[in-house]
Amino acid sequence: MTDGSVTVRVPAKVNVQLAVGGLRPDGFHGLANVFLAVGLHDEVTATPADSLRLTVGGPDAAAVPLDGTNLAARAARALAAHHGLAAPGVHLHLAKDIPVAGGMAGGSADAAGALVACDALWGTRTPRAELLALCAELGSDVPFSLLGEAALGRGRGELLTPLPVGGTFHWVFAVADGGLSTPEVYRECDRLRAAAGTGATVDAVPEPEPSPALLAALRDGDSAALAAALSSAGAGGGSSNDLQAAALSLRPSLADTLEAGTAAGALAGLVSGSGPTCAFLTGGAAEAEAVAAALAESGTCRTARPTTSPAPGATLLP
Repeated sequence: MTDGSVTVRVPAKVNVQLAVGGLRPDGFHGLANVFLAVGLHDEVTATPADSLRLTVGGPDAAAVPLDGTNLAARAARALAAHHGLAAPGVHLHLAKDIPVAGGMAGGSADAAGALVACDALWGTRTPRAELLALCAELGSDVPFSLLGEAALGRGRGELLTPLPVGGTFHWVFAVADGGLSTPEVYRECDRLRAAAGTGATVDAVPEPEPSPALLAALRDGDSAALAAALSSAGAGGGSSNDLQAAALSLRPSLADTLEAGTAAGALAGLVSGSGPTCAFLTGGAAEAEAVAAALAESGTCRTARPTTSPAPGATLLP
């Protein structure tokens, strides 16, 4: 065990495709989930302590739970149990910069960061495969937060295959006021499918598959081709995100945000994951800055953040 503190940087994600299968008997949905890590980060710092303690700083810190439901705290307990440690003696501090409840996997990122930070702090040297298994037990998005870069997620999103990315993509993320509940968005997706007469169960909805055009655009680093794929793949109301229609149903104002971003020059826009953050692909750094400025002035979002992808997964800082 190290005597000092350990800090791990973890990225946010955008789902450039989120193909959602039908509702299964176990209450989950099969996914074809194309993850892309982006350059918005949280930092998780682990320091020796007599017991498990959690503190949070940064934007929206007040919205982060500090009780046993926090994924970072659950990750520390899971790693301690995995190694037969009596109790997780650690102070975890989460420096938040990923939007909270914004569809960008901030809580999952913190869980992956806590696993890596505690593993380094305690000197447990957990093999990568075991860390990924612990991540999958904590939540569907947590394994990708550990992996980073780009990957296809199958199952509930936790079964990952790394994907090649041939260049840098420029994004703007429009952060909304308040969050959206991921389970509620999935329930609304099921309701909309049933109301449309197509059915919502696994027997009625085709098996989700990734878009070949989208995967090729990522591989080639082709922003124009990726924009076309974002606007056509899937069934989410003209989006590669099958949850977009449900997010718009629950938060109709997101349509104004999407319209403002595309009107400002974005190549494509979509709701990120279960929302309510909206992601806009642009042609370059200057275009991203211009779209972010226009979105900030539009009054349709709380803030707009330009950044790039792909980004590394959970990384120990010196």
